[in-house]
Amino acid sequence: MDALVNSLSYFLWVAVALGILVFVHEMGHFLAARLFKMRVNAFSIGFPPNIFTKTSGDTEYRIGAIPLGGYVSIAGMVDETLDADGLESEPEPDEYRAKPVWQRAIVISAGVIFNFIFAILIFAGLAFAFGQSYTPAENMAFEVAPGSIADEMGMQTGDRIVGVGGQPVERYEDVFRPETLAGDPFQITVLRGGQRVELVGEDGFVTRLSQETTRAEQAGAPPSIEGAFGIAPRFPPVIESVGMGSAADEAGLQGGDRILSIGGEPTDSWVSLTDQVRASEGRPVTVVWARPDSLGTAPEGVEVVEHRGAATIYRAEIAPRANGNGYQLGVGLDYSAVGQRIDQIGLGRALAVGASEATGNVTATFAFIGKMVTGRESVRENVGGPLMIAKASKEAADRGVRVFWFFLANISIALAVFNVLPIPALDGGHLVFLAYEAVVRREPSLKVRLVVQQVGVALILALMVFVIFNDAVRWFG
Repeated sequence: MDALVNSLSYFLWVAVALGILVFVHEMGHFLAARLFKMRVNAFSIGFPPNIFTKTSGDTEYRIGAIPLGGYVSIAGMVDETLDADGLESEPEPDEYRAKPVWQRAIVISAGVIFNFIFAILIFAGLAFAFGQSYTPAENMAFEVAPGSIADEMGMQTGDRIVGVGGQPVERYEDVFRPETLAGDPFQITVLRGGQRVELVGEDGFVTRLSQETTRAEQAGAPPSIEGAFGIAPRFPPVIESVGMGSAADEAGLQGGDRILSIGGEPTDSWVSLTDQVRASEGRPVTVVWARPDSLGTAPEGVEVVEHRGAATIYRAEIAPRANGNGYQLGVGLDYSAVGQRIDQIGLGRALAVGASEATGNVTATFAFIGKMVTGRESVRENVGGPLMIAKASKEAADRGVRVFWFFLANISIALAVFNVLPIPALDGGHLVFLAYEAVVRREPSLKVRLVVQQVGVALILALMVFVIFNDAVRWFG
């Protein structure tokens, strides 16, 4: 029963994610067509069989049972339906082909434009609601995992990343942005012993990240770019928050406490803290911590070791509790220990942030597509279909509203870029036809358009089969 519920949750989240994005995309086509008084025969979210239909005016609104796309059927247009009835006769005034090329180009482009604007609004909304985090890059030292991508590039434990792509970065949050990951090549500048050292990644960098992310997920670790790259920030083991009812809460730990040792081993960073807790496998371990309060009273069952300056040193036996595939004390990291702050911003600046984020994503996506076309990145390792979107949608939803909407914004950008590619049956393919018509002053013959559209539909179906099979292999091994 649990397996069935879990499977249905994947279907639910992919339906929600794709449903929202397809609705936005098709609404762009629909509104642009109505703006230029084109007749819209159908507006569908999802593909047949239809589970809901309603006719209003000239348009039938549909919801299909297969949530893998959608379409707007505009009268007088050779679209995905490949319906050519009446297209050889003179066009009616309200048909697509009766309108000027520039109007048709706007209608075709509107879906992509709406997806791009939608991503801007999401990024802006998140920045406005949650603020922008700012962590000085030079404050962030890292531990490097042996044999990792970072290790192979030459990065060493204690390095601080202060530049990407030959340009300095002030905020750590700017290090692993999509446009920096798509750099040609990926290049970072690290501060090591007062000296700046340039490190360059090899071709296939993003493919390696994808492979390492998959391995981490199979091992039960939460996905992260830093983890896939092979680095972990060396945050001091200072606690910001303690989960109510957690093992740490019951032991009397508080926000502001600094863990000194676990199980007799010194704890010099948050990485060592999590490693030591994981190694306990749930067995009780001796935890020693310092509290910046020499007058504090020890909770019941907690031993006062000594008073050291203005701090009190405590010791207690704590049994970490199972959490997924690991164990935890139930404490939260204090990011302010490395100078991180959250800047609340106004609506105007939030919109600028949203536009910058979306534009950077578009640039990075096109650059990455270029690398896949030229064979410098793996198509198989980096192209995801509905199964991977379902998996990512659920994981994002499980991590909270903020993560889910951020994920949705990125998928909206990917959908926009994919649709603008000059492939028959996609928006980009229609734009190629319109460009031809604008140059030669006549549209291609109906026969040519139908044949090209059929080839495009066949290509899209073949791609769908490939990505679903590839998703299954990557997900289930």
